[in-house]
Amino acid sequence: MDLYKAIQDLYAEKEKLERVIASLEELQRTGGSAPLLPAKAVKRRGRKSMSSEERQEVSERMRKYWAGRRKGPRAAPAENS
Repeated sequence: MDLYKAIQDLYAEKEKLERVIASLEELQRTGGSAPLLPAKAVKRRGRKSMSSEERQEVSERMRKYWAGRRKGPRAAPAENS
């Protein structure tokens, strides 16, 4: 880990923050309003919707799965001791 590089990055970040703070304080003093930022898109929560093709693929996969489950586990050969 390069400590010199990390320190330089932190100083650069500090200078950016100081500039932003100074501009916000200036806006507060002058009574101006901050420029409006565009609204971010709202992220959906929960499950995503599936297309009809995806639903069909899941249906086929589950049909094969349950057909295998209905057959039951294969009997293991009995050991003769």
